[in-house]
Order: sequence, then C-alpha cells, then structure tokens
Amino acid sequence: MPPLIAPTLHTDPESALAQVSAIYAQQINHLREAMQRFVAGDAMPRRVRACYPYVAIHTETVVPQAALENAGLSYGFVASAGRYVTTITRPDLYANYFLEQFHLLLQNHGVPLEVGTSNEPIPIHFSFAEHDHIEGNLPPSRRMMMRDLFDLPDLGTMDDGIANGTMRFDAGQPHPLSLFTASRVDYSLHRLRHYTGSTPDWFQNFVLFTNYQFYIDEFVRLGHEEMHRPDSEYVAFVEPGNVVTRRMGLPREPMDSLGAPLPRLPQMPAYHLIRPGHGGITMVNIGVGPSNAKNITDHVAVLRPHAWMMLGHCAGLRNSQQLGDYVLAHGYVREDHVLDEELPLWVPIPALAEIQVALEQAVADVTQCQGADLKRIMRTGTVASTDNRNWELLPGNEPQRRFSQSRAVALDMESATIAANGFRFRVPYGTLLCVSDKPLHGEIKLPGMANTFYRERVDQHLRIGMRAIEILRSQGPTRLHSRKLRSFDEVAFQ
Repeated sequence: MPPLIAPTLHTDPESALAQVSAIYAQQINHLREAMQRFVAGDAMPRRVRACYPYVAIHTETVVPQAALENAGLSYGFVASAGRYVTTITRPDLYANYFLEQFHLLLQNHGVPLEVGTSNEPIPIHFSFAEHDHIEGNLPPSRRMMMRDLFDLPDLGTMDDGIANGTMRFDAGQPHPLSLFTASRVDYSLHRLRHYTGSTPDWFQNFVLFTNYQFYIDEFVRLGHEEMHRPDSEYVAFVEPGNVVTRRMGLPREPMDSLGAPLPRLPQMPAYHLIRPGHGGITMVNIGVGPSNAKNITDHVAVLRPHAWMMLGHCAGLRNSQQLGDYVLAHGYVREDHVLDEELPLWVPIPALAEIQVALEQAVADVTQCQGADLKRIMRTGTVASTDNRNWELLPGNEPQRRFSQSRAVALDMESATIAANGFRFRVPYGTLLCVSDKPLHGEIKLPGMANTFYRERVDQHLRIGMRAIEILRSQGPTRLHSRKLRSFDEVAFQ
C-alpha cells in the first residue's frame, strides 16, 4: 500500500474536496504504476493494494425540523446523532456534486468533515484510465495471476442494501452518508461505458429514455441543429464513441480528439446535448423490455441526475383514445417483475407534482392546445407495464380484466420500471407516452400505419420532453428532489 495519509478535519467544502482528490490520486497512481510494471512482465513479489478515500461526519445534534422546512431541502443533513461515513471515487467527475453535499453538511450541522483513507480496496479494473485496455493485452496465464496480486471487484461491497432500505447496522456501527459505496459507483460507471458507448463524463443531469430509434434519430437531428446556432444554450453534442460536435464558434477541446465513430452501436446508445454545469439533456435508447429499463437506470442512478423521464409508445386501452394521443402517467401497475425483490409490489409509486405539471405545461406549449382541447389529446391516468410483449394473446382475457380493474389507460413494457427505480434511487421521474395502437379495439400496428404515425408524432413528442426539461431546469433542483422520495432514516447526500 502507499504511505497512509492520516485523517484530517475540514470546515470548508473546498479544502475537504481537495483532500479527497489528493488521497484518490495517490491511491490510483499507486495501482496504475504497479499495473504498468505487471503488464511489462516485472516480477511482483508482494500483493498491491490501494483504498478509496472516505468522508465522515460525527454529530451530537439533530437539525431542527423548522430549519429544514425553511430551507426547503429534502437532503443535506443526517437523520439523527451519530457517525456517518461514505467512501468516494472520481472526485474529478463529481466535484460540483461533492461541493454541494459538503457545503450542506457543514451548514446544517456545524461540525467539521473528516477526510481520510478507508479500508475499502479499489479493484484494479476500476483504476484504469478512461482509454486504457491493459488487461486485454495480457496472455491468459498472466491474466490469471492478477487475482493473486491485485484486488478484483467484490460484489459483497457493491449491493444496493442502502438504497433498498434493507441494510441493518450493529450498535456503534457508522451509518452511510450516500446511497452508494465508491466501488458500487465505479461498477456502474464502467457498465455505462459498455452499454451506452460514451464516457460517464458526458452524461447530463436531465435524462430522457425512449424505446424507439425514431426518437433518437430526431434527437440527433435537433442536436446538430443546435450546434449550428451560435446563440444556442448548448455547447456540444456527443454521440456514441464520444464523438463530439462543438457549437459553431467554439474551439475544440483536448478530449474531443479521443472520440471515434463506433463500428456498430452499443446495446443502449446514449446521446448528450451538453450544457455548462451538466445542465443539458442525455437521451438513451433503452430498447424494449423492463430488463433493459432496470439495467440502465441501475447504472445512471449513481450519476445522481435531477430527473429522468420516459418518452415512448404505448398501447391505448380505452376506445375513446386516438392514435397519436398522449398519456401522462399518474400511477403505475407493475407487472414487469424485474424489481419485485428490491421494491415489493406493496410499495406505491407516487406521481411527482413538479414533473407532472412540467409535462402537462410542455404539452400545452408545444401543441398550442389549452383547456378542453388539451384534454382531448392528452389523458392523465394509470399506465400498466408488463414483461409479456404478447399479453393480448393470453387466454381467458385475464390481463385485460386486471388492467380494467386498475383503471389503466395505457400499457407498455418500460415505464413502471423506470418510475419504480426512480423512486428506489431517489431520482425524480415521469412518463409521457404516445398511443401507437389499440389492440383491445382492433387497431393493431401495421407497417403502413406505423410509419405514418411515427413521422407525424415523434418530432412533437420529443420537443415536448425537451420543453419539460427546460421548465424543470428553470425551477432549480431544490424543488425537484421531493420529500416523497426520502425514507425515515435517509442518507444525507442527494
């Protein structure tokens, strides 16, 4: 191990972050230098280990509820007296996020932050630089030696017990400051690269998910349009492979040259319309199905976005609906099954007022419809999500009866999963779907009908989602992070 950096106390967020960064750099450089020697074929007489930095707070008091109400905050404080700690990774990526969390803890509790070196090992795979592919250059025999010389990812330190509310603590054991340990964060950052084809550094704080490539094609078109507008609020557009297009008049930056078009798209490609301070829009084509929806949101959650929303197509379940009508979800029937273990079905998934109002206003702004005309093209109601794409072929009409009993107005395969994982990970969520077929009423998808529908609705639907993000962004993140998403014994970090 590298020389120990002893714990230090800090009363301002900048010095705390600087110390976290110093410890992280020391530990990561130690691993990288050792790995370079290993790849070069040097004999390694001893096991090499480095550990994540940690941040802790010890308080004897509880923040008065009146102070929290006046501040309008649902995070930034610990639930009760005691010691709270979290390990930290990538202080470069999370610098602004950490500064805000540190500032709120210092402000709300008036005690110093403790920063030191933890006992949680950094897996060697998580020490590689962004464009390193060292392990792939090793022969199999030497690759097998890695586990004897370095720490490999340990799933025992990466589970979601904190987020799920299932972790139990012995008397005197520190409680967590964050939903995720450092190694859990690193695990998801690496998964995001794999699934989306872009580095996590590009992800923005507002995320749109879709289940159709048509929406991505339109987002790409709009992204490049923005780059040709010298007055655009967006400064860059990034496509899979980290291919960067800068706004007209802006110079290229050093990391832009590292990107290259991919020979084939990744499983869930991500596209990023960049705004300063990560205030732009990321859009991900998650494909079809609740498994994909859970997979991507499990990993995007570690970036702590301010909101994510689903824009996609659905089956309209009411005869009064027309193809092209919108559905704003205010409740969910969860028959997706992928989150049953983490989030039991008896947990309600509430609609979040801030998201609902923004989406409804966005529909009105883009369509120029108001009052009765708005209600004619958009219905607010329950959305059912199923893991059975051919639910309508099941005998006995059992699914239809359940959907009728639940008062569902639309059905898809992803929305409930995305909303439920937003609830689980304390990420504000919303759903606006577009009716593309009505299987219960004889209107099924046929190629000609579908193509016409897509051409007529995709552009408008996407603009509605982007307009909703503009509305939410203008309100500031404090209003978005609702107390409805926080548990009794909640972590302090947003």
